[in-house]
Amino acid sequence: MIIKLKGGNMSKLLNVGYFNSINKDRVVSVADYESAPIKKLVKNARDMGMLVDLTQGKKTRAVIVMDSSHIVLTAKSAEALAKNE
Repeated sequence: MIIKLKGGNMSKLLNVGYFNSINKDRVVSVADYESAPIKKLVKNARDMGMLVDLTQGKKTRAVIVMDSSHIVLTAKSAEALAKNE
């Protein structure tokens, strides 16, 4: 599958696992899922309808905060995501 972005620049996509990608320019932060404040952030995002779950049913390992206030869950670790930069 080929996805053409508006600018045509595929290098701006961050692979978050299971053939899912997000725009690197819109990422505010990446955090481990294990801390209580992050879990509370995820719960609030779920309640507000701002949660995007890209784990494909696997264990959540990292949380990505987007500039649109969406919260993205991924099964990749924060360290693995940082290596993809």
